[in-house]
Amino acid sequence: MHKGKVERFQHNHSFVSHARTKAERRTGWVVALTLVMMVAELVGGVAFGSMSLLADGWHMGSHAAALGVATFAYWFARRHATDPKYSFGTGKVGALGGFASAVGLVLVAFVMFGESAWRLTAPVSIQFDQAIAVAAVGLLVNIVSAVLLRHDHGHDHSHGDSHGHHDHSDHNLRGAYLHVLADALTSVLAIVALLAGKTLGLAWMDPMMGIVGALVISRWSYGLLRETSAVLLDAEVDGPHRTAIQSRIEADADNLVADLHVWRVGPQHLAAIVSVVTHDPRPPEHYKSLLETHDDLVHVTVEVQTCDGDGCAAA
Repeated sequence: MHKGKVERFQHNHSFVSHARTKAERRTGWVVALTLVMMVAELVGGVAFGSMSLLADGWHMGSHAAALGVATFAYWFARRHATDPKYSFGTGKVGALGGFASAVGLVLVAFVMFGESAWRLTAPVSIQFDQAIAVAAVGLLVNIVSAVLLRHDHGHDHSHGDSHGHHDHSDHNLRGAYLHVLADALTSVLAIVALLAGKTLGLAWMDPMMGIVGALVISRWSYGLLRETSAVLLDAEVDGPHRTAIQSRIEADADNLVADLHVWRVGPQHLAAIVSVVTHDPRPPEHYKSLLETHDDLVHVTVEVQTCDGDGCAAA
């Protein structure tokens, strides 16, 4: 058989853009901003004797590393998009980057909690005016970083169509965005605590705010870990989507979907394996054509079983 006749039956497993995306470029800018602010907060923390600034500086350093992982994930996915070693392409690399970011967030939360608990028992003297100024600049940098990432992240949330609601999130971008939000939260809490310490003499507010921030960050990281791990472990997509696929196949003739698996292979791409039992078998292309309205189904494998008796389809 001529090779050209076979190629039309082959699947394309490139589920990521080959171009350097806007999200990737903006994540790189955020990494640069975060590194600059990390250095400023570490220097300011040492110069002004502020443990909160030092802690926030190291937190920003850990987040810069996690954002670097996100940038690497974009590059790796694009570089190996057509590598045949990856059976379903590199669409899951973004989820892997998001998972790594979530793990980093958990570690940051533990460090924040430990540092804050220690400072409750061993308070330090702080030069409040200087520390507040540096923290305010850090918050401004975090806001700019969030705006850079939010433009893309905001368009990647779950959205619905005629087949139900599906999660099309770029988990890699979401992980980077949550790291920026965590930085912004620590900056806000630091400013509140420093103002309370300066104006009200409530020095204990500084470590207490650190504990609150650690708990909030832990909650964010848990949600991201749950979503990304589901993608990495090939968990089935939501029930409504699977029901829509099954209904579309079974609405045609006397078909019965005996087995169905639908999982995510990229941020906006799904794969499916469908086993059809029928009295009147048709070519697999016929059943695939029934699912053409599902734009996110990019890799569909159909198995057709002939039903030889009246009881098998009814069962």
